[in-house]
Amino acid sequence: MSHPLVLIPARLGSTRLPRKPLADILGEPMIAHVLRRALEADVGPVLVAVDDASIADAVEKAGGCAIMTRPDHASGSDRIFEALGRFDPEGRHDIIVNLQGDLPTIPPADVRAALAPLADSNVDIATLATEIRDEADKANPNVVKVVGSPLSETRLRALYFTRARAPFGDGPLYHHIGIYAYRRASLARFVALAPSPLERREKLEQLRALEAGMRIDVALIDTAPLGVDAPDDLEKARAALAARK
Repeated sequence: MSHPLVLIPARLGSTRLPRKPLADILGEPMIAHVLRRALEADVGPVLVAVDDASIADAVEKAGGCAIMTRPDHASGSDRIFEALGRFDPEGRHDIIVNLQGDLPTIPPADVRAALAPLADSNVDIATLATEIRDEADKANPNVVKVVGSPLSETRLRALYFTRARAPFGDGPLYHHIGIYAYRRASLARFVALAPSPLERREKLEQLRALEAGMRIDVALIDTAPLGVDAPDDLEKARAALAARK
């Protein structure tokens, strides 16, 4: 893991929160806050993969680096793969962190934690999860669960991802957090795969990797970062960041 690169996909279109990357949080666009969290993690260079010049301008005004990508990508994974090829055609960066552009309050330590499972050479993709404490979240289909085999107190090997309450029986349930660290070859393989049957059924892209036999390990963290998907989430993010000042 000698040369990680953090890539943040950011697209202008959003059904629930229009122009989400540019949403104002304490006088700055949200993408500037996510960029700052990524830089504070200090794991490697940070690049924002954008589909609109207005986002690129916001990133550059915040002191970051943006690269324009096609507007028609089906997923953030496809967007960051295009950006990776443009930014690093020589293949200098061997680990790629896909950090969502709607996590303005994410602790930098969580970004670093996503890299840890890749210390095992058998792992293709690493991601994060946290134990679900709220009973309502256990049945909430918007809270994606990871079903995994424990490897240690802080790590799982992912067996399945689902919107259903799973697994059955006594024991913890884990909320999957959509931050990924890929080996470069694993990302290339993943985006070349066609959408899989379980991916289409659950509407969870990561199932494509599992169905193809790729190994995903999960680092467990204490709490889930706030994802901004709707106007009320935006208010929570504003309050959380204001409290830090």
